[in-house]
Amino acid sequence: MKRLLFIDRDGTIIEEPADEQIDSFEKLKFVEGAIRNLVFIRQRLDFEFVMVSNQDGLGTDSFPEDTFWPVHNFILQTLKGEGVEFDEILIDPHFPEDHAPTRKPNTGLVEKYMSNPEYDIANSYVIGDRDTDRQFAENIGCKFLQIGSWDKVAETLFAGERYAEVKRTTKETDIEIKVCLDGTGKCDISTGLGFFDHMLEQIGKHGMMDLTIHTKGDLEVDEHHTIEDTAIALGECFLKALGDKRGIERYGYCLPMDDCLCSVALDFGGRPWLVWDAEFRREKIGEMPTEMFLHFFKSLSDAAKMNLNIKAEGTNEHHKIEGIFKALARALKMAVRRDIYHYELPSTKGML
Repeated sequence: MKRLLFIDRDGTIIEEPADEQIDSFEKLKFVEGAIRNLVFIRQRLDFEFVMVSNQDGLGTDSFPEDTFWPVHNFILQTLKGEGVEFDEILIDPHFPEDHAPTRKPNTGLVEKYMSNPEYDIANSYVIGDRDTDRQFAENIGCKFLQIGSWDKVAETLFAGERYAEVKRTTKETDIEIKVCLDGTGKCDISTGLGFFDHMLEQIGKHGMMDLTIHTKGDLEVDEHHTIEDTAIALGECFLKALGDKRGIERYGYCLPMDDCLCSVALDFGGRPWLVWDAEFRREKIGEMPTEMFLHFFKSLSDAAKMNLNIKAEGTNEHHKIEGIFKALARALKMAVRRDIYHYELPSTKGML
């Protein structure tokens, strides 16, 4: 089945000026990375390209056509010169107050694709910059990619979204974890241990990954099972989300926090190992026993099949462990970064 990319124009391929009209060449500027990545997508993937654009009042006195078409045709010619041609261009000229069925987010312009069984709508995408583009995708029944970075859009289309879920249930714990490695730092974490939640949130926030962790454990016994099993499930989730590891940086590293210097070096090379050089003088920080810190990272490294080397020095115990978690997050962010232009395993062995 054929797949489609419904691509917005203003704010997506070209930058949109304050008056929202590209009616002169002086206003024309391509969005950073748009041409390079459109070329990559066109050459490497099998999507049909359909431009879908609202042009408010096109053809009226406020936006005459003779100021629109020269710039528009120049955009198309520039893209064509780089090997990017659209299979169809759909432009709606109505104002929002017209409530036209053809104006995005309404689907009048693209219903012929929606009703055609030759097209795989569920695995097609809208690429745009506005909430109306997101709603347009929902109305069509396809996926949505918002322009923040064209590099990220091309990466997602070419290599897929790195998302994983793990559910782990024992007599001691019931755990559900979801990880999106290419997220924005959104976290929904609840383990029953407030300080542990705070530390886990550092991984999502500073690692720029969306992280959901819901753990119900036998805290009436003690904290051990909750912390250990969460680490195991989180490591399994990382391993699952990384997939075949093609294109990843593989390695990552460190940061200071106030009086502390914390170093976390890691390698997603497939061989788990933990080096732990951090001492804590308090029995607990919050409700979390400090003896469980080493146990958490050992369980995490084993389950994720990664090499972890952790060192920390300083006087404030809270800062020390928080610095370790933040350094882990930064190391993860660096190590999972993916380069689709060098999409190969970062190993001379040919496997990780």
